[in-house]
Amino acid sequence: MTLQGHSIIGNSAVVGTGKAGRAMNPATGETLSPDYHEVSEAQANEAVAMAAAAFPIYRKCSIAKRAAFLRSIADQIEARGDDLAARGPLETGLPEGRIRMETGRTYGQLRLFASVVEDGSWVDARIDHADPDRQPIPKPDVRSMLQGLGPVAVFCASNFPLAFSVAGGDTASALAAGCPVVVKAHHSHPGVAEIVGQAVQAAAQLCGLPDGIFSLLYGGGRTTGAALVQHPSIKAVGFTGSLAGGRALMDLAAARPEPIPVYAEMGSLNPVFILPEAMAERGQAIAESLSGSVTLGVGQFCTSPGLVVAADDDQTAQFTTALAGKQQEAAPGVMLNSGIHDAYESSVTQLQEHQAVTALAAPVQQEGCLADPALFEVAARDFIGDSALSSEDFGPSTTIVKHGSKAELLELAKNLEGHLTATIHGTEADLEANRNLIDVLETKVGRLIVNGYPTGVEVCQAMVHGGPYPATADGRSTSVGTQAIYRFARPLAYQGFPQSQLPPELQDANPLGVAQMIDGNRHV
Repeated sequence: MTLQGHSIIGNSAVVGTGKAGRAMNPATGETLSPDYHEVSEAQANEAVAMAAAAFPIYRKCSIAKRAAFLRSIADQIEARGDDLAARGPLETGLPEGRIRMETGRTYGQLRLFASVVEDGSWVDARIDHADPDRQPIPKPDVRSMLQGLGPVAVFCASNFPLAFSVAGGDTASALAAGCPVVVKAHHSHPGVAEIVGQAVQAAAQLCGLPDGIFSLLYGGGRTTGAALVQHPSIKAVGFTGSLAGGRALMDLAAARPEPIPVYAEMGSLNPVFILPEAMAERGQAIAESLSGSVTLGVGQFCTSPGLVVAADDDQTAQFTTALAGKQQEAAPGVMLNSGIHDAYESSVTQLQEHQAVTALAAPVQQEGCLADPALFEVAARDFIGDSALSSEDFGPSTTIVKHGSKAELLELAKNLEGHLTATIHGTEADLEANRNLIDVLETKVGRLIVNGYPTGVEVCQAMVHGGPYPATADGRSTSVGTQAIYRFARPLAYQGFPQSQLPPELQDANPLGVAQMIDGNRHV
C-alpha cells in the first residue's frame, strides 16, 4: 500500500499542521517517506471531542455489535499482514518473522477480547432483590455492573510496533469495555501505525459505529501527548515506555481539575534468582538459556532479565564463566531507534565505570544503532546500598549479584522495588527451603516464574503483566490478558429501577445469558 502520512480523526484522514517528521531505518540510517506532520492542538481537541460525542452511543451498543467490531479490526489487520511485514522491518530493524508474529498476536488478542465481550461475565452483574418486609427498615432493590469510563488516550510503545501500539492491548481492552480511543502514534514506526490505523478506521465504518470511535494522531509527547492527557473529556490513559515518560503523564493527570487514572508500564529489572541445588544440577544449561533470554530482541523487552542473583560460591563461579562466554559469543544487534541505543550505551558505560562493578563481558562501542551484549558482576552488599545499580538497563545486558548468605539474599529481595516479573530456578527442595524468599517476591512483582524465563508473555485469561510501582503506575492492573479490561471500567449501581429500564445484563430475565450474582449467590 502507499502511505499518505495522514493522521486519522474519526472517519477522516487529515494532514497535521505542525512540523514534519520521518521514520528512520535503524539498520541503515536512511530516512523513510512519507512525512508525518504533527497535529495542532485544535486537531487533537477535535479528535477528543468526537470521541466524547461517540461515547454515549458506543457504550449502549449491543454485546454482539461490540464483539463484531473487535473481530472486524482483527480481520482488517490480518488482511494487511504483508504490508506490515514489508514496512515493519524498515522502521524498526526487527526481522520480518518478528513482525508477522506480533501481527498475529495483535489480531489474536482482539479476537480474545471479542469473546470476553460476548461472554459478558466481565461486567460482574450483581442483583440484590428488594425485601420490603425487612426490619427495622425495608431493603431496596439494588443492582450493579461495570461500565466503560469514557474516551481513553493510548500511547504507542517503541518496542512493540503492533501488540502495544495502535490496536494493541490497551486499545483492544478499552474498546471492549465500551470506550472510544484516541491513539498517539510513536515516532519510531509511523508507517506501521498508519497501516493499522486504517484497519481500525475501516472496521468502524464497516460496523456502522459512530464517527469518532477511533482516532490516530501524530505528534510529540510534550505537545500532542500532553494535550490529550489534559483534555477534560479523556477519562483514562494507557502507556508503555520509560519511567520518566510514564511519571510525566501521571503528574499531568493528577494535576487536572478532575484527576484521571494513568495505566503506565514503565520498566523492570525482572530479577532471576538461582538457588543452590538448581545451580549445581544445571548451572551450565541455565547460563545458555539465560543468555538467550537477555539478548532476545536485543534486550528490548520489558521482561528482559536484567538482574541475576546467586550465592557467591564455586558453582556460581562456573556459571558466571559460562554466561560471560555466551554473552561474548552473541552478535551485536540493531536496536529500535537511536534514542534507545544511546540510552543503552550510556547505561553500560556508567556500569563499567562504577567502582563496585566488574565488567565480565564488556560491550564494544558499535556504530549506528548496533548494540553489543554485556555482563556485569557486583556484590550483594554493594548492590543493596546503591540505588543507582537498580535502574533498568534497556538492552542486551544483565548484572550478576552475588550474596554471601541466605540472610543477605532476603535483604536484597526485600530492598527490591516493584518489578513486572521475578524468576526462581530451584529444585523442590530449594523451593521448600526458600519459601520466605517466595513470600517476599509475591509482594514485589506481578508474575512469579519457576524454572523458566520471563521473556515471552502469554496472552491468556490468567496473565498478569503489571507490578508494583515503579514497574507500573498501578500494581492492581495488567496490560496483557483479559483482566486488562477492568482498567477502563467503573462500577455503576441502579436502585429501584423498573425491569424495562435496566441494562439487559441486570434484568431478571437475563436475556443475554450472562453470569449474575443474585442475592449473594453466583448463577452462571
